[in-house]
Amino acid sequence: MKISKLVLTENQKPQIVISVRNLVEFLLNSGDIDDRHGGRMKADAMNEGSRIHRKLQHSAGLEYHAEVPLKYAIDFDKYELALEGRADGIIYDFGEELTPDSDVTVDEIKGMYKDVKKMKKPIEVHLAQAKVYAFIFGIQNNLKNIKVHMTYVNMYNEEINSFVEECDFETLEQWFLNLVQEYRKWADYLFDHRLKRQKSIKQLTFPYEFRLGQKKTIADVYTAMIRNKTMFLQAPTGTGKTLATIYPAVQAVGQGYTDKIFYLTAKASTGLVALEAFNLLNDRGYEGKTIVITAKDKMCPLEERHCNPVDCPYAKGHFDRVNDAVYDFLLQDGTYDRDRIIDWAKERRVCPFEFCLDVSSWVDNIICDYNYVFDPHVYLKRFFGEGLTGDYIYLVDEAHNMVDRARSMYSATIVKEEVLQAKKLLKPYSEKAAGRLDRCNKDLLVYKRQCENMIRLEECEIFLFSLINAAAAIDELLEKDVEIEEREVILDFYFKMRNFIELSDSMDEHYRIYCDYRENGDFQINLYCVDPSVQLQERLDRANCCIYFSATLLPIQYYRPLLCHDLDVYSVCTPSVFDSKKRLLTIAEDVTTKYTKRGRDEYEKYSNYIEEIASQKKGNYMVFFPSYKVMEEVGELFEKVWGCKYDVIYQSSGMTESEREAFLTEFYEGRDKTLLGFCVMGGIFAEGIDLTNERLIGSIIVGVALPQVCNEMEVIKDYFEENGRDGFSFAYLYPGLNKVVQAAGRVIRTTEDRGIIALLDERFKTNYYNRYLPDEWRDYKICNLNKIGEMTNNFWENNDE
Repeated sequence: MKISKLVLTENQKPQIVISVRNLVEFLLNSGDIDDRHGGRMKADAMNEGSRIHRKLQHSAGLEYHAEVPLKYAIDFDKYELALEGRADGIIYDFGEELTPDSDVTVDEIKGMYKDVKKMKKPIEVHLAQAKVYAFIFGIQNNLKNIKVHMTYVNMYNEEINSFVEECDFETLEQWFLNLVQEYRKWADYLFDHRLKRQKSIKQLTFPYEFRLGQKKTIADVYTAMIRNKTMFLQAPTGTGKTLATIYPAVQAVGQGYTDKIFYLTAKASTGLVALEAFNLLNDRGYEGKTIVITAKDKMCPLEERHCNPVDCPYAKGHFDRVNDAVYDFLLQDGTYDRDRIIDWAKERRVCPFEFCLDVSSWVDNIICDYNYVFDPHVYLKRFFGEGLTGDYIYLVDEAHNMVDRARSMYSATIVKEEVLQAKKLLKPYSEKAAGRLDRCNKDLLVYKRQCENMIRLEECEIFLFSLINAAAAIDELLEKDVEIEEREVILDFYFKMRNFIELSDSMDEHYRIYCDYRENGDFQINLYCVDPSVQLQERLDRANCCIYFSATLLPIQYYRPLLCHDLDVYSVCTPSVFDSKKRLLTIAEDVTTKYTKRGRDEYEKYSNYIEEIASQKKGNYMVFFPSYKVMEEVGELFEKVWGCKYDVIYQSSGMTESEREAFLTEFYEGRDKTLLGFCVMGGIFAEGIDLTNERLIGSIIVGVALPQVCNEMEVIKDYFEENGRDGFSFAYLYPGLNKVVQAAGRVIRTTEDRGIIALLDERFKTNYYNRYLPDEWRDYKICNLNKIGEMTNNFWENNDE
């Protein structure tokens, strides 16, 4: 449930604002969590029916007043509680001046993925939402009676089922007052907590001495926040960017410019750094509450997650217990991390993940993955559902990851072989579903016969129509109480279908449709979001401000047009705090990973470069390659000649969490030989790890890390060329150089670090590549295989302590 900020009314009385829908869902949800019979689909449908809403509203007569905003405040002792919402429709004669005896109906529309014709009565929380709207409109217009009309519409076939309830106003008013009184203790808690939080912020000071440029960065970030702007902040490693964004955000809350902070990350490890920063402020007297939202599978206490009352004791009766559990938990001090949430949830027998989401409604700061704000399927509906907005600040850490992540969020794929698999699995349970999937397969077969490598489509309406029909048949089956073998496989495919259907509804000129083959030969159709800026802007508009920040957010002309659609944004580049004399940066002029040059001779040069650099000083080095194939071939040559001198470890594809930890642990171990970690650029060890001081003294970059040529990259390249931009740069150059800068950044993490960055590709010295390197790299030195050993040795002689 979203809770808006405390505001002041005209008479300076504080006001707590809550949406009508959130109020009734919070108070009236009861019973079990149960996803066996389409529970997830039904919940999603409530947030995805805007197109259906508009269609029904437009088809109604003049007496249908659509999207009527409503607000009503109840006066409590210390504050007012204001309920606000938007009624889908209020029906009364066009042009009529309302009187107490007027015939008025409040219409509430709900899109459903189930067969609405089989519904016998409205769902309680839906009816309650409509009744609150009816009360507000009734009291504001002095009505004696008012009707409530529930309209349920199937999202696939648009069939409608309706229910009508007539309410006399006195009964409706008593029902409403009882509902509000139930919420009173929560509003009291919120009011008291926020007064305490605001008072603590006024006394809060920055916890450290400012680093070089940090004070100006904080001032720039704060300015963007109070002006409700989007900002792109390029802040090199060591500039203290985590606190330089969190501290001004907390101060903006204290000054009333915003009310809740979302700290968004791509990796859990980055979120832990943010949590430490909030803890640090708490130690200095800050009274804000912070929660970390962890993925559902990592929160589940069962060995295998089954969200239903039969298989999970935490799901059974969850909604009957969760509100009391949340209230008691909020009285506990400190931040709320994964372990603390799980322990409390287990003790109170509620689902840890759902409990965590409920607690998030009441805290001041939320640390979570990008998905929970930006993904159209995973986003936190309590804050952003049905287009809700709020007084929020987004702090998007490691924002260079957002382009690829956003493209993935807003794209969809259907694989022909998965259609056939689903057809086979469903045939014993539903001939109808199997038959409709067969139709989908035949549509895809038409495309496949035209496709040698890739075909681009202007539209796919025929296939889309078949897919909608197939999804409707599967949904009908899932609603039944039928035990289906391979149910998880069916559900996974069903959600892919839903994703494809829903994204097709919002597809515009920023998308491309194409068909091609996977590496294993499977045929697929893709709705590909090349430019996610419009989709992201829609989410950015739900908050007051967004700060995109990273150590590698260059060139800005790549990120800015892809991560927001607003042209009036701020861009700030913070200077590096490092002493360049403690770092040797070289560019090789006699080696390259160009495809035309790849082969044994070139790989032997790379092998010799690694030896020349690593032999000058014993220690730990990382060597980053453009692909696993190049890494393996160079590694084989290197170990054959030099292997006895070094300990060499390799990153492998699909490493488990324990394997990653074991790999990094090697850099903490004492050893007699030099350690070489062979890794892949853009991989798990190329960013987000801190190997400070002697744990890493060299980063050797093999090649310019351009993405491999593939259909997806070519679609991106062609899209930007069609729009008058440098397609090669957007598809290949900018993403590649970002991976290079990330990999190089592993070696210099603190002001005490010393180390070598070797860029081993002649293309780095050309203007086409060189102009996009960070400003602090302008002191690079050109080297070749004959000189690199001497240059490295001289550097260490001048920097050995």
